[in-house]
Amino acid sequence: QIQLVQSGGGLVQAGGSLRLSCAASGRMFSTIAMGWFRQRPGTGREFVSAIRWSKDTYYAESVKGRFTISTDNAKNTVYLQMNNLNPEDTATYYCGGSLDAEVDLELPGAYDYWGQGTQVTVSP
Repeated sequence: QIQLVQSGGGLVQAGGSLRLSCAASGRMFSTIAMGWFRQRPGTGREFVSAIRWSKDTYYAESVKGRFTISTDNAKNTVYLQMNNLNPEDTATYYCGGSLDAEVDLELPGAYDYWGQGTQVTVSP
């Protein structure tokens, strides 16, 4: 019974920053990695970033250098710090957890459970 609750979305102007949080309802002892995806209406989920238990991190080219993923294991929480936002970052953002160490973390199918999603809107 793993549940993820997201927070931190909102409306910002281009160049601004937001920090998304994804908190688990309990200890995620079996979770191998956490990831962030984003989705626009009528499209599939696009990979943004991921972090493994080993603390190895991965970023989409579109966000590299602007976004930072991190975890606080004591709080069972994963974060996405988003800096220098632009209107192309506007989307619903989802966090997910993966229980399989052998999957490609850049694919949505790698994740076994998801948060409810939070809207991020960046105005020009």
